[in-house]
Amino acid sequence: MTPVVKEDTLSLVGRVVETFPSSTFKVELENGHTILASLAGRLRRFRIRITPGDDVDVELSPYDLTRGRITYRRQGRNA
Repeated sequence: MTPVVKEDTLSLVGRVVETFPSSTFKVELENGHTILASLAGRLRRFRIRITPGDDVDVELSPYDLTRGRITYRRQGRNA
């Protein structure tokens, strides 16, 4: 089953810089911007651990470019 991607979201890659309570993270995007992101439902349900330094895929709404949703933790440096 392939994941459903909404057409009106922006998908970007970033690195987790800092963690906050209640599954909120500060993520620095490839383009240098910093956003607040929360975990998507599947990551929360399967208890995927996200730590500072992890590379992640983030979805942003075009209406609020300062908040996003972490949809995938990439295998890489800290995985």
